[in-house]
Amino acid sequence: MGNILDSYNNIEQISKMSYNELEQFSEEIRRFLIEKVSKTGGHLASNLGVVELTLSLYKVFDFNIDKLIWDVGHQSYVHKILTGRKDQFDTLRMYGGLSGFPKRSESKYDVFDTGHSSTSISAGIGIARARDILKDNYHVISIIGDGALTGGMALEALNDVGFRKTKMIVILNDNAMSISSNVGGLSVYLGQLRADPNYTRIKKTVHNKLEKSDIGKNIASSMHKIKDGIKNFVIPGMLFENMGLKYFGPVDGHNLKELITVIEAAKNIEGPSIIHVKTIKGKGFRFAEENPNKFHGIDPFNRLTGEVSNKKSETYSNVFGETIVKLAEKDDKIVAVTAAMPDGTSLTNFAKRFPERFFDVGIAEEHAVTMCAGIATCGLKPVFAVYSTFLQRAYDQVLHDVCIQELPVVFAIDRGGIVGNDGETHQGIFDISYLNTIPNMTIMSPKCTKELSYMLAWAIDKNYPIAIRYPRGGDNPSFSLEPLDKFVLGKWEELNSEGEIAIIAVGRMVQTALEVQEILKELEIKTKIISTTFIKPIDTELLDCVIESNMKIITIEDNILIGGLGSTVTQYVNSKNKAIEVLSFGYKDKYICHGDVDTLYRINGLDSNSIARVISESIKEK
Repeated sequence: MGNILDSYNNIEQISKMSYNELEQFSEEIRRFLIEKVSKTGGHLASNLGVVELTLSLYKVFDFNIDKLIWDVGHQSYVHKILTGRKDQFDTLRMYGGLSGFPKRSESKYDVFDTGHSSTSISAGIGIARARDILKDNYHVISIIGDGALTGGMALEALNDVGFRKTKMIVILNDNAMSISSNVGGLSVYLGQLRADPNYTRIKKTVHNKLEKSDIGKNIASSMHKIKDGIKNFVIPGMLFENMGLKYFGPVDGHNLKELITVIEAAKNIEGPSIIHVKTIKGKGFRFAEENPNKFHGIDPFNRLTGEVSNKKSETYSNVFGETIVKLAEKDDKIVAVTAAMPDGTSLTNFAKRFPERFFDVGIAEEHAVTMCAGIATCGLKPVFAVYSTFLQRAYDQVLHDVCIQELPVVFAIDRGGIVGNDGETHQGIFDISYLNTIPNMTIMSPKCTKELSYMLAWAIDKNYPIAIRYPRGGDNPSFSLEPLDKFVLGKWEELNSEGEIAIIAVGRMVQTALEVQEILKELEIKTKIISTTFIKPIDTELLDCVIESNMKIITIEDNILIGGLGSTVTQYVNSKNKAIEVLSFGYKDKYICHGDVDTLYRINGLDSNSIARVISESIKEK
């Protein structure tokens, strides 16, 4: 048997493959993924776990007609390989290359753009109901992980589809993981299901025995009552069937024959059904199986050792994790909360040291924020560590449950600004704008990693809501900045006193501003650099001094311009009725695609050379 992957051209080939060929194809795909992702980085463990599942779906369905929706989408690499994108994997997550998530603009087989969790069932219901309204005829399959099922939106969708009996299939990919280990009641429930896989077998045995006698045949006429009794006896609660979905499983997610048989059965069910598939995250690559957290989203690595190729320096996330542990050692009122991201937000050590004061609520940001509000009403000091892109999901809770009541919740917002390779769904370029609109919210941002440590300590002891925004990665090694260790609400920091223009920069962009200063110095343009320690409230006293000096004002932020710092500064300057020019640098009204951070800065005019060129040209024109 030759190499199947090399000769593979289209999805029609899969329906003609034997089980032996499919098993060989599975192994070839795994080797391909390990080889490619080891060079580009990406989501490896999740994709290794769904190889057989993806092939089984393509064996049973025709996705030229049928619709497949992925939840989050970080497990869609196999799907991309099968749909004509194999030769693009050398460009995975690079600017202009293959996205790490499903993209409708990339392929007709990508039915719905994803990147955040718990959306696939809702999207699938929408597509299925549109199908029914338009009187089309195709199958709709939504894949969701057991981690994503902890999101409230997924449960809302299950409640809806079961009530209205919309025909579709939900595939529950159960690997007992999201990014980190799953938590919560649903995780326990699924564990019970995995421990009791005998429901289908017992139901079939009882039915066969009843059919062998006349009495049994009469009993079989009301078999649904017996069936319900068996369900409730063997599988505690039967949550899914009680919600109105036909349940299949658990199914071995790496057994092609079993998978295909069950998927075929679900295909012929009228109404909604759910297939519970048990998979192993990282399947087939020892390092990923042993450490699925590490290989969930991995940088380029050595395939032989599993070690990441590029060692990283100190990061903002690490500083946050170390600092909150030190603070909690001295203050037993500090409570740390995360939404399924203890590793990503560097709270793993806190969880080990203070388990009674640590809460991982699963993929449930809305719940996390309101829970923090409740904790704060009792005199404790909750800190919610969350990625910027995921805090968006809890905007109403921040506004309604925290800020209206002025509760002392600290939001440790990781990945503020451009994150790079994950693309539009993960770029943290909206947080300044959406938090800026909320009364009673204070927003801070450190200019360097060391400053974050002092900032966190200051914020935790305040009695009002504070968001601390910091970027992915660490400092620019070209600069050694002296951190502020004392803060006054709304006061900015002047890094130097003289200049004909004032550059006001947010967080890590202060380091970019210093590069701009050096470039402009060569052009004999003197600049004053100001670090906006507080993004909200702004330092009106310092701004008044700048305005009175008739200095040209430059703002630089790693955020969209609409509603950002530049917008706030411009509004304030205009209120003074002074003819002061404000030139703002940030992201225009658009989403930022995937690519490495330096490339994205350059493309969007936020690198130091581009900023310096625009500033110098504006001065020449004037």
